[in-house]
Amino acid sequence: MADAVKLWEKGVFFENGKLIENCKSATCDEARKNTMAYSILQGHNVSGDAKKLKIRFDKITSHDITYVGIIQTARASGLEKFPIPYILTNCHNSLCAVGGTINEDDHVFGLTCAQKYGGVYVPPHQAVIHQYAREMLSKCGDMILGSDSHTRYGALGTMAIGEGGGELAKQLLKKTYDINAPEVVAVYLTGAPAAGVGPQDVALAIIKAVFDNGYVKNKVMEFVGPGVANLSADFRIGIDVMTTETTCLSSIWTTDEKIREYYAIHGREGDYKMLSPNGTAYYDGAIAVDLDKIRPMIAMPFHPSCAYEIDEVNKNLDDILSETEKRAKVSFGDAVQFDLHSKIIGGKLYVDQGIIAGCAGGGFENITAAADILKGKDTGNGKFVLSVYPASMPIYMELVKNGAIASLLETGAVVKTAFCGPCFGAGDTPANGAFSIRHSTRNFPNREGSKIQSGQLSSVALMDARSVAATAANKGFLTPATHFDAEFSGKKYFFDKTIYEKRVYDSKGVAHPEVAIQFGPNIKDWPEMQKLGENLLLKVVSEIHDPVTTTDELIPSGETSSFRSNPLGLAEFTLSRKDPAYVGRAKAVRDRTDEVKAEIEKVLHLLTDTDDFKSVLKANGDDVQSLLSADVLTIGSSIYALKPGDGSAREQAASCQRVLGASANIACEYATKRYRSNLINWGMLPFLYKQGDLKATENLPFKNGDYIFISNIKNLVQEKSNVFKAYSVCLKCGKVSEFELTLGDLTDDERKIILAGCLINFYKEA
Repeated sequence: MADAVKLWEKGVFFENGKLIENCKSATCDEARKNTMAYSILQGHNVSGDAKKLKIRFDKITSHDITYVGIIQTARASGLEKFPIPYILTNCHNSLCAVGGTINEDDHVFGLTCAQKYGGVYVPPHQAVIHQYAREMLSKCGDMILGSDSHTRYGALGTMAIGEGGGELAKQLLKKTYDINAPEVVAVYLTGAPAAGVGPQDVALAIIKAVFDNGYVKNKVMEFVGPGVANLSADFRIGIDVMTTETTCLSSIWTTDEKIREYYAIHGREGDYKMLSPNGTAYYDGAIAVDLDKIRPMIAMPFHPSCAYEIDEVNKNLDDILSETEKRAKVSFGDAVQFDLHSKIIGGKLYVDQGIIAGCAGGGFENITAAADILKGKDTGNGKFVLSVYPASMPIYMELVKNGAIASLLETGAVVKTAFCGPCFGAGDTPANGAFSIRHSTRNFPNREGSKIQSGQLSSVALMDARSVAATAANKGFLTPATHFDAEFSGKKYFFDKTIYEKRVYDSKGVAHPEVAIQFGPNIKDWPEMQKLGENLLLKVVSEIHDPVTTTDELIPSGETSSFRSNPLGLAEFTLSRKDPAYVGRAKAVRDRTDEVKAEIEKVLHLLTDTDDFKSVLKANGDDVQSLLSADVLTIGSSIYALKPGDGSAREQAASCQRVLGASANIACEYATKRYRSNLINWGMLPFLYKQGDLKATENLPFKNGDYIFISNIKNLVQEKSNVFKAYSVCLKCGKVSEFELTLGDLTDDERKIILAGCLINFYKEA
């Protein structure tokens, strides 16, 4: 696999179908404009500035974990009608299995909002959000914004971006998505995949090559090269959806006859057009992928980038399982004993469960290939079980008609309806200590039902559907699909949209303001958020030094999803699987308990020897009590994490902290743009301490429980300062230390949102 993916060390030109280092016919600046990404972004940019983009999207999409909060935010900010198509799918809370009536109440809320404001409502079990978008919404040259991180339709010629709910609320309020023009990286494909190699194998090989080094972080991945033509539309889609796990901003692919055929099959041939770089194009980097050399892959716990060839794992079981157990030690410490060596039976790795599901695994070709591999075999009657979730009802119907479902059922597999649960821990949650292999999107820690503080832990590895099926055929012993001499049927797909016509509510953009929104008892309004005061006092209430902190660790997925429409209820779960004491500490600061009041009095006393505090005190008549008013001194909490925010676009990873009284995050760097944007949209300062220097935090100038004081914060934000002199106050040692924090780039509107206290306040004031 080492030779299959190579990274170019510097920028590169693409000319006549090939990558070249130097070009005589064009300069870098000229040729940048010839990428597909540049053309599409500028076509949606209303700023008039090619470097400072203000994007208006063609469509937006949400699912039932996020759309209630988004609509509530927009309603509080003056929403009257959906100004562009807004599609509300129901694929995350669709089981309605926990929380009483909570989940179905959210669905009825979504339906009545689609009726009132003029949207589209896709009922539960009809389609996962991204498959519906592929089948019904994509269009070559369009842009789609979604509140799910895997919003990726580049293989179909649509640039799509997954963001937090605040960014969708802005689109609903006719505002823009503001970013600096992103860099663009070419993904140059050559060759063709071997039989048994699937899109997840290619995706994991790419993720392994680019995640740790941040090669494509917040950039656009543009897929080009002769190898593209050797991939079916479904295969391209399977790679494309996983680009999210590289931390790139978006993706786009060249389109061709196979993509035209995809649109024709779906009755939308008019939405196709050919996309390719225009003449000589310049890229800020390049990833060369030799598809001939890709072999079946497995991403071991606890990240898609922890990828190996399956043959390598089977050959070096002891070493690779030991590496995985060491990674678990970083995430879990001594809270649980993570042991994969117990899964070795007779020198082979045994897995307890196989899943093929969701936007990554539930495609037509993945499932038919799995059925072909399992033909004439069975999954056994032991612990191992295989579950398959087609990504949409049209796919399900065609699999029924062509016999693939029957073939799967004959093997002992279980076939279920479209549902995203296996990707985030709300469906087919493994048993304690179990090891699950999945063609899904993520395998983060604390995700698949794990409750570390209760001693519960399961783990997930990512694989392609083909190798999941091969392992199932081998009764649960890890097996790459290339070890099976399967005859692939290559069944043709026929799309039948009549099920959507019968079940999906499509307003056709017509609002019915007379419709009353139906609220369930769990659907609550956002609490009021305070504006940023003249000065800032933070208490650090959690300190996390993991290499990366995922959004699943900030706000757990799984059963907590029932409370997504209840900000106060959901906030009780914040960091519950990573730092269970966080909620109590944060609420104590928010509620100004007697203990916190006493601490603040000591902190202010210790600050009196600093020049900054003396100036603040003098400006307020030397009256400490007047200093404690909200407009003079914002008192809030903050977490410190080395690199927070990898993973989901769920805004709740930030909003829950805000509901608990947080005013900031402090990090060495933010794992994704979307998490940082979520912080800003909820009025929190995204501070950086020694940006990018991951070793600098070994000697932090503050610790958990310390206070941090920054004077004149309001004016500094208004004046676009980037450097902030801060003082840490250690109550245990009575020491005050001076240090610096930075903010990084902020747009004018982002500064105003922080000053206003959150996006809702900002639009109320506008």
